[in-house]
Amino acid sequence: MKKPIDELLEIMATLRGPKGCPWDREQTHETLRPYVVEEAYELVEAVDSGENGEIREELGDLLLQIVFHSQIAAEEGTFNFDDVVRGINDKLLRRHPHVFGDEKAADEAAALKNWERIKEETEGKKRTKRHPGTPILHRALRMQEKAVSLGFDWEETSQLFEKLVEEMEEIREAVAGGDRRKIMEEIGDLLFMTVNLSRFLDVHPADALEASMNKFAGRFRAMEELASGDAKSLEEMELDEMERYWQKAKKGER
Repeated sequence: MKKPIDELLEIMATLRGPKGCPWDREQTHETLRPYVVEEAYELVEAVDSGENGEIREELGDLLLQIVFHSQIAAEEGTFNFDDVVRGINDKLLRRHPHVFGDEKAADEAAALKNWERIKEETEGKKRTKRHPGTPILHRALRMQEKAVSLGFDWEETSQLFEKLVEEMEEIREAVAGGDRRKIMEEIGDLLFMTVNLSRFLDVHPADALEASMNKFAGRFRAMEELASGDAKSLEEMELDEMERYWQKAKKGER
């Protein structure tokens, strides 16, 4: 009996073949790039929903992207799907010497340290590349986690609070100086420190930001509804009046 993965590979080869789909045949690694990011985000949303059916479906959509890229590469003669699978198999074996070798890892932290050390030893040069397709908050978090795995971290929360105050003061100084490049640099430092605080408190910065965005959107909708109930429009209001509706929207959440 044919395995489902073999059937998927055959379907993709047919879609890319002479009698296949015109759209599929025109795609390249570059044109598919946005879809990989989109499908990854949709998988994250499915995980957040907790719906197993949605998770299964989105995993399939993401797998399709991997098969699609592999088929294009096979046509170009660079690699194929089997090469992709062999590559990840080899990587998992190599980066888990505490499971498949003689090394030991007593806990999660030790296992992560093994992973980062081996990654640096075998792929150090490759890891200096930028990855613009990766969400920026996640990139900042991973960079900090790598530093922590080497023992470079804050000792207590109060130190991060002090550093945040320091970064705010440096932004004020940059604004007073009127140097746009310096202002951008200092705002970046503040954001990076905020990610550091999130990590230290075991809160994913992207989750925290998304929650704040959802809260803001909910309050703004409530403002619009309150204003509409008073036969008013936000577009016609002065800022002070908008602030009053904002405060009403906040009180309505309690």
